Amino acid sequence: MSLQNASIKLTHFIIGGFDTVKRPVAVGVVMLITYLLAVLASSVNIIFIVSDKQLHKPMYLLICNLAVVDLLYTSSATPTMIGVLLAGVNTISYVECIIQMYVYQVGATMEMLSLTIMAFDRLIAIIYPLQYHSYLTITRTLVFTNILWIVACSLVLFTLVTATPLPHCNSRYTFCDYGAVMRTTCVDPEKYFNQVAIISFFLSFFTFTFICLSYCGILFFVKILSNNDKKKMGSTLVSHLICVSCLYCPQFIIVILTRFGVVLTLEERQGLLIGTILAPSLVNPFVYCLRTKEIKSKIIKIFRKVNTAG
Repeated sequence: MSLQNASIKLTHFIIGGFDTVKRPVAVGVVMLITYLLAVLASSVNIIFIVSDKQLHKPMYLLICNLAVVDLLYTSSATPTMIGVLLAGVNTISYVECIIQMYVYQVGATMEMLSLTIMAFDRLIAIIYPLQYHSYLTITRTLVFTNILWIVACSLVLFTLVTATPLPHCNSRYTFCDYGAVMRTTCVDPEKYFNQVAIISFFLSFFTFTFICLSYCGILFFVKILSNNDKKKMGSTLVSHLICVSCLYCPQFIIVILTRFGVVLTLEERQGLLIGTILAPSLVNPFVYCLRTKEIKSKIIKIFRKVNTAG
């Protein structure tokens, strides 16, 4: 039987990985709360930075960009999983799944690129403190971030180009990412997986290596700063390091488990994938809300006004 004859006209995907009868509702509630907190924290960061002209500086524009990325990334798949766990909605249309796959991949790519340019920003601030504001102007920062979005959208376009024309032989999947969608097709996905793996490896390797080299450069030049400047820079670096750890650690765990041949259940795979999305999206905005002096002071002022009014 040919592939075309064996293929089916696909209109919906069936979401697997969870028992539709004995759904872990408690997990769904935790995910819902985490998702709402992540959306709230990112929205607060965006509103504060956009509305306050004093925060219209390169570093804060990059924090605002990261918050936008977090919103996109966490909203790409989390609502679908919450719907499965809390409402038992275990189907998604083909078009919605393809869009979700693309948005998810763009969000994951932009998380890495955004943290990379933030590391570059701090490196320039340390090496060229006097020329920093002339080197990294608001206009140049906006241009850089727009270029990153174009690069991310262009790279991920590969997944759409390769996945959408292929015939499908089954409609059951575990997650609307490239791997899951390709496994529903009638072709051997190994070739496509290898191509995506090469792109993902070079992207992850480049961004993580650049961030590490930036830290090395910062640690080398930080000795010329005053004690007060060292404290400020140290606080900024700790914030960035926390965000980097939340993004890359889950990825490294998945790679290590795969490398050692650990066989995961569908539920465990779903949990790891959701963790890779929710962890950075929740931690990033809270880190920059609580560890960035200007944003933290604005929050404190708002709470004081609320207490005074009450």
